[in-house]
Amino acid sequence: MSPLTDSLERALESHNLTLKEWRELIQRLLDYGVLCRDDSQVEAELYDRFERIEALVDDYLSLMGVRLQHDTRFQFVRLIPPGARVPGIEDESDEPFNGGFRTRLNQAEIALVLILRAEYDKAVRDGVIDEQGCATLSLEAVALASKNLLQRSLPEAMAERRQLFRRLRQLRLIHYAQEADLEQTDSWIKVRPLIVNLVNNEWLDNLRHDIEAEAPTAEVSGEAEPEGASIFSGER
Repeated sequence: MSPLTDSLERALESHNLTLKEWRELIQRLLDYGVLCRDDSQVEAELYDRFERIEALVDDYLSLMGVRLQHDTRFQFVRLIPPGARVPGIEDESDEPFNGGFRTRLNQAEIALVLILRAEYDKAVRDGVIDEQGCATLSLEAVALASKNLLQRSLPEAMAERRQLFRRLRQLRLIHYAQEADLEQTDSWIKVRPLIVNLVNNEWLDNLRHDIEAEAPTAEVSGEAEPEGASIFSGER
């Protein structure tokens, strides 16, 4: 047994935890990059375990230049790779990083994240988020917002749509009960407050300006603005 492992085991013993339980927690964090207590029973147990040894986990990950974002109010913890910039968290390093838990999204995923972030911002302004900080949106509202803001539709092929939403669920940005629900426009999803970390207010301001810049064109052409066209407006 190495001195490091021996020291770690002694530290874990003071919290009544084993090396196996430590590995389960660290492997989950490195694999997913995030823990949300309300996602599942497994993540609830791992999150509670993390809270018991947060300082130890922080010390361990800091050796690799990895930081932790722990939101005790909404009960989630997220890994921040070296060089990553997160709103509200000071950047401590500009080192290049190409590791596995720096999230890379494709174009469709980026578009959906952008839409959900804007809709979440509107829900916050309207005061319609729940106790966990989540905004509940209908799939129909998401599809409408996507067309109005980015002029693109959700994937028609159900396999592609499931994969798109599954990816964001894996990142703990959204939650929904069954994938079969994605086939119904009146189905609902929950957008988690983690979405705020991926799209900052500057992006939203730029989108707002783009939408407002297009508004006079619609008036000159005599075309009526479709209901709910601006997801930045106070009312639909």
